[in-house]
Amino acid sequence: MVAADHYRIPPLDRVDLASLRQLIADRQYFVMHAPRQTGKTSALLALQDLLNHEGDFRCVYVNVEGGQAMREDVRSAMEVILSQMALQARVGAGDHYLTRAWPKIFAEHGPGALGEALSRWAQADSTPLVLLIDEIDSLVGDTLLAVLRQLRASYHLRPAGFPQSVILCGVRDSGSAFNIKSESLRLGDFTRDEVHALLGQHTAETGQPFTDDALDTVWSQTRGQPWLVNALAYEACFRGDLAADRTRPVTKADVLKAREQLILCRDTHLDQLTDKLKENRVRRVVEPILVGGEGFDATADDIEYVQDLGLIAPDPPMRLANPIYAEVVPRQLTCSMIEDFSAVT
Repeated sequence: MVAADHYRIPPLDRVDLASLRQLIADRQYFVMHAPRQTGKTSALLALQDLLNHEGDFRCVYVNVEGGQAMREDVRSAMEVILSQMALQARVGAGDHYLTRAWPKIFAEHGPGALGEALSRWAQADSTPLVLLIDEIDSLVGDTLLAVLRQLRASYHLRPAGFPQSVILCGVRDSGSAFNIKSESLRLGDFTRDEVHALLGQHTAETGQPFTDDALDTVWSQTRGQPWLVNALAYEACFRGDLAADRTRPVTKADVLKAREQLILCRDTHLDQLTDKLKENRVRRVVEPILVGGEGFDATADDIEYVQDLGLIAPDPPMRLANPIYAEVVPRQLTCSMIEDFSAVT
């Protein structure tokens, strides 16, 4: 996302920046996780820019999702990850070391090249290196284990011979095999005040106000889920009559109309979320919620997994995370049950 092109809440306002700074200063390796499309990547990129601007650290963001396609082919996955890391370092931080060095390191070390590359990279400059690894839980099987084990094997060499600090970022707390992690941080949804501030940017830019009922409805329907807030406001403000008439305020009726359109359109976010309902461990949690808690046999790990996905609220009582999900999920479950019934008959 190009920040200048969008309304937004400053990403670092949504994290405990003082705690992040302390963990980095203390040379810690840790996890930051949150449901999809809640602003994790924006926060990491903002942190990269901040640390590089201050100059006490070299900070590089890398998205390792490209390695997912290689599945259990560790050698090929490492090649993709190192290539992407070199690209991000060059473009995002102006650091050309890996671009020059990684092909030779990979030729010499193959699947074990990540740890060697990070060690040489750290030694190439006296400024401590901070690495932000995004989409870590997109990696699977031996590829994920290889990345985590190579980080774990040499972290005692930090900061002169290995990155000072590493942040692993994804949907889930992926540190179970990463037993050197010191902490796991979760990025939350927008607060009510942040929702109002975000919508206020539209009013300041265009002059088009939201009625109090409209503001309350955006909050109550989304409960601050960032993608839903943005999608609902975009549907209400930039499609249909309101887009052509900025003198007319956005009303509760406009927001509810946008809500129905959003549900009918089933954008990627909602499709990805409802696709998770095919997993038994998700259904073990969600189905009893829909029938008032009867027949609940989900494990604590099941519940944690569904919370990490953002499908259910993180606080009691157990419930779906917001009214829009509460509308979409039963429809999808009904469709799935019809499909399952058709398959056996």
